[in-house]
Amino acid sequence: MDLGLTDRTYLVTGATRGLGFATARELVADGANVVLTGRTEEAAAEAAATLGERALGVAADNSDAQAPARLVAAARERFGRFDGVLISVGGPPPGTAAGNTDDEWRTSFETVFLGAVRFARTAAAELGEGGVIGFVLSGSVYEPIAGLTVSNGLRPGLAGFAKSLADEVGPRGIRVVGVLPGRIATDRMTQLDELSGDPEGSRARNSASIPLRRYGDPAEFGRTAAFLLSPAASYLTGVMVPVDGGARRGF
Repeated sequence: MDLGLTDRTYLVTGATRGLGFATARELVADGANVVLTGRTEEAAAEAAATLGERALGVAADNSDAQAPARLVAAARERFGRFDGVLISVGGPPPGTAAGNTDDEWRTSFETVFLGAVRFARTAAAELGEGGVIGFVLSGSVYEPIAGLTVSNGLRPGLAGFAKSLADEVGPRGIRVVGVLPGRIATDRMTQLDELSGDPEGSRARNSASIPLRRYGDPAEFGRTAAFLLSPAASYLTGVMVPVDGGARRGF
């Protein structure tokens, strides 16, 4: 199936590893250009070098209000166009309602929530017909996840913002989608399993609760995200797509 990605250019934030990198890799493999961001120039350049000449690495902090415009400009300067963005950030710190501090909430709001909103607003102003804005969110959009109170508070709000944005930019031919990873085998998931004190047991128990009986591979997430960003998904907007092996029980 031709996804129509050849020579299109996407911005993928937080893409030096994990889900962002997996998506960037799939986009490049299908012929797209990618501007990927990381916390340092070294990390971003190293990730881009792994993907080849179709990738450009740029250091950027999602909480930096100037970053979105700078990155869109970098995409146009290097590749001559800008077709979409996948807004991916590291997960907020784990914790409980009583345990997470004001500083943790404030920092997470700036990076996870407000940073994503800024990127989306900038992209919406810069994209034309056929453009797409994607958000990497979480299954906590629909169901709270034990031990991830900050995520439970912020992710559903971002999903609501994405839905509102889809209504606003749809008449201009711009799509907005959300991708909701479940238990994907990334460093983040390893960290969460280790919090139990028995990481192997935690993974076994969690896998048993998933209909496919395993954690997902980052590449499986990347392929789904690449499809949603592609012209092949041209009539999908305002949707939240779980990539979780069937773990979510609701329709």
